Amino acid sequence: MNTTVAIARWSRLTAQLAVLTPLALLLFRVFVALAFWRAGTVKWDDPSGTAYLFDNEYQVPLLAPALAATLATWTELVLPWFLAFGLGTRMVAAVLFVYNIVAVVSYPALWPNGLWAGLIGGDFNDHKAWGLMLLALVGLGAGRISLDAVVTRRFR
Repeated sequence: MNTTVAIARWSRLTAQLAVLTPLALLLFRVFVALAFWRAGTVKWDDPSGTAYLFDNEYQVPLLAPALAATLATWTELVLPWFLAFGLGTRMVAAVLFVYNIVAVVSYPALWPNGLWAGLIGGDFNDHKAWGLMLLALVGLGAGRISLDAVVTRRFR
């Protein structure tokens, strides 16, 4: 097989696989949105437990514990809807990406082996996966299966 034929076959294969991109982006959005939404509902359902965690366990920098708890709860209850429906996706994903980093840094129990060792090792794997999916959404956008795509088509 010559190089030209191999390149042509490779190009066809990658073009065929590219049809999966909108579905993959939708699944990233929904998967991460559900994770954050569930965390928000836990905070909402148990305000005293949430207050305890922010007062005693979490070490959120620059914010008073009560303010951090309120912001965290509302961030986790509101932004996942925007993410799931793909509205303002790049901005919402960027905010949640930073929020995810703050959550990891603020809760040392997630990294019993140390933050840097945990980053390379097996600590806080969920947060790493969410962070990578959010970063992909920041870079790639919501895809064709989203309100962002509808709005773009409508106002083009």
